[in-house]
Amino acid sequence: MQTNDNDYAAFIESKTHLGGSFGFSPVFMPDFLFPFQRALVEWAVKRGRAAIFADCGLGKTPMQLVWAQNVVEKTNKPVLILTPLAVGPQTVREAEKFGIEAKQSRDGSVAASITITNYQQLHKFDWKQFSGVICDESSILKNFDGKIKSEVTEFMRKLPFRLLCTATAAPNDYIELGTSSEALGELGFMDMLSRFFKKAEATTSRSDEFRANIYRFRGHSEHDFWRWVCSWARAVRKPSDVGCSNDGYELPKLTTIEHVIQAARPREDLLFDMPAVTLKEQREERRRTLKERCEMAAKLIADTKKPAVAWCHLNDEGHLLENLIKGAVEVEGNDSDEYKEETFEAFARGEIRVLVSKPVIAGFGLNWQHCAHQTFFPSHSFEQWYQSIRRCWRFGQTSPVCVDMIASEGERGVLSNLNRKADAAAQMFEKLVALINNELRITTPAKAMTPTIDVAENCACINQ
Repeated sequence: MQTNDNDYAAFIESKTHLGGSFGFSPVFMPDFLFPFQRALVEWAVKRGRAAIFADCGLGKTPMQLVWAQNVVEKTNKPVLILTPLAVGPQTVREAEKFGIEAKQSRDGSVAASITITNYQQLHKFDWKQFSGVICDESSILKNFDGKIKSEVTEFMRKLPFRLLCTATAAPNDYIELGTSSEALGELGFMDMLSRFFKKAEATTSRSDEFRANIYRFRGHSEHDFWRWVCSWARAVRKPSDVGCSNDGYELPKLTTIEHVIQAARPREDLLFDMPAVTLKEQREERRRTLKERCEMAAKLIADTKKPAVAWCHLNDEGHLLENLIKGAVEVEGNDSDEYKEETFEAFARGEIRVLVSKPVIAGFGLNWQHCAHQTFFPSHSFEQWYQSIRRCWRFGQTSPVCVDMIASEGERGVLSNLNRKADAAAQMFEKLVALINNELRITTPAKAMTPTIDVAENCACINQ
């Protein structure tokens, strides 16, 4: 019986977050930070555990490095930064530029006072060696399998200092805000759901519980919900959202063009193409029109003779695009981590003109301001679309950006759903920024910067 009691006590201890207040006044605040970055870092350091939802190109990396350096100097213990694959070398370069010591480690060793590794290598590290952890592009966690997600949660649980950074936290799914809260030691996502939400429809399985749009706010809980989020998170789409000047932070023009192709042959059970309604029909539509869509993407990229990214979702799409586009290099899931990093670095240096990959592989954290053209096959994931185009359409980009959305006649419903989610994302950030501004007594009005697809203005139907 004593053994069982000990086992249960150990289990409870493993699930318990380290409690207490760990924030402190910053001890390191360099001049290279812009005023809005300084304000966010000061707030996050004083919180100790915080989330910064800052749009792409607003300098999350220098903010992370300064936050980490503050924790290192305060505790005299290292901080671990977790990044998506291939973002580590990019972070090391940023640290060198700003004169902050940071090195990458792939073997579990503490390489420097600020050690950087990717999420897939976390199992090699011992949390007891660190005082804090930063999750870069933390929204990527939901794309990992249960093992990696559990490793991240367990690693963070006992560390006093924690920072989450991402550009697109839960644009249309409030549950993700709950998982962020839980990672920081705030409300768990199930506690969040029971306090602020109720089910909009009945569910029959555990997986149903985590589908977007299953929950809606309780009677008068929406305002309290956003005030609660503001207690541990800050959302910024541009510097004026926190009362600072937007000088130097104006996005270039984004042109999104929808190309609707017609399949060479209609579906076997129809005389002409109809919108694919069910997920099964949409998957079949994607495979049925694979050749036509890839040929269109290859033609659009070949015409520019400039750097481009060809996004895909299926392995067969990626293979065909690589074969159709001269000089294109594909990065797929089966490639080694070393090959992925080397290829992404080569593309960023301009040694590769066209990169072919999936949003789940290359859609997070990478900076490709040298590239201003993308082709994209739409899916229902707003986050994949948004993160993918923001690899190029970001602050620091000097050229107008063009994104060619290539869909079949049967995929028009997918594009409509993507726009609906874009509207939901804009509304979420407007509410969050407005409440933050109210809390900080900032009067500058929030302005949505979520790109949408204007089908009415930008529609090019291609008959093949």
